[in-house]
Amino acid sequence: MAHPNFPDKSDTIKPPKLLGQVRDRLRVKHYSIRTEQTYVDWIKRYIFFHGKRHPKDMGASDIEAFLTHLAVVGKVAASTQNLAKSALLFLYREVLEIKLPWLDNITQAKAPKRLPVVLTVGEVQAVLSRLSGTHLLIASLLYGGGMRLMEAVRLRVKDVEFERREIVVREGKGFKDRVTMLPEAVIASLQMHLAKVKALHDEDVAQGLGEVYLPFALDKKYPHAGGEWGWQYVFPSKKLSVDPRTGSTRRHHVDEKGVQRAVKQAVSDAGLTKPATPHTLRHSFATHLLQSGYDIRTVQELLGHSDVSTTMIYTHVLNKGGKGVVSPLDR
Repeated sequence: MAHPNFPDKSDTIKPPKLLGQVRDRLRVKHYSIRTEQTYVDWIKRYIFFHGKRHPKDMGASDIEAFLTHLAVVGKVAASTQNLAKSALLFLYREVLEIKLPWLDNITQAKAPKRLPVVLTVGEVQAVLSRLSGTHLLIASLLYGGGMRLMEAVRLRVKDVEFERREIVVREGKGFKDRVTMLPEAVIASLQMHLAKVKALHDEDVAQGLGEVYLPFALDKKYPHAGGEWGWQYVFPSKKLSVDPRTGSTRRHHVDEKGVQRAVKQAVSDAGLTKPATPHTLRHSFATHLLQSGYDIRTVQELLGHSDVSTTMIYTHVLNKGGKGVVSPLDR
């Protein structure tokens, strides 16, 4: 029994609330801050949908009702419904440790079968010619190396191999690492860019800063690694910010939304009518490699696709329509 003047800590320290438990578990499992924010938001919406009932008092039928409402009333995209489902499954399996039966009564949101938007080589050059600075470098890596936007903005200095003309993509989709090419055309400008980033990092260090976020709790295993040059972002933000997880003042990577806006404006300025985005540059990378005769397995590896069937979609958007068949009108 605890002394009256020294109460038992178990009586004074309350366990974290549900959303705090969700955040803690996501961090233990090494999910990104972006996924953490998204999952927490969907769990909140689920709770409010059911009149603020606690999830432990609900089950599969309640999840099905919520997801069906999203599809039928909310008319969300299939990817959005799947994201909400993933958040709720994480809540029940990882946080509440409740095993759910198979969710088979959900009205699935329809996933449209669309071919990816692809630009011609000339259209890509028209877009790139209207970009400059960091935005041009990032866009060049998306097209020149087939990187995803978030892979590019999260790129670290140590993962750029100038001598080998390679980029190591860490923690790509599915937490997989892969290697892609570093385009010869960007080497000189990227080296000049990194010289400026190094000077900025040196200024931060001189002010007692210079630490960067490290994945997978590496900051505990290697306490000083966060301040090392190799771990810095290739495309750092111009402003310092406070890390919401630790409260530390750091220089995060550049905001991907700025790249999206810049590409959208460049597409418009180039007079293109295609709804092109930064991801279109990755689609164009794959299509143009196949057009040049490269093996589809090689393209699959460069893109980081687990299944070649995912890469096969680019064979449907090659330069010749109708699976390469010549129109009778052109005979």
